[in-house]
Amino acid sequence: MRKLFALFALAGMLVITGCNTISGAGKDIERGGEKVQGAAENTKQKM
Repeated sequence: MRKLFALFALAGMLVITGCNTISGAGKDIERGGEKVQGAAENTKQKM
């Protein structure tokens, strides 16, 4: 029974950690896209 509980606890921790990592990566990608969009708009206005 202890082994089963330990397995579920470990699996839960991995899932939580994975979600935080994916969320952080998504935010970084979003910020990068916003920078590219801003640069494109600035270039468009100069033309």
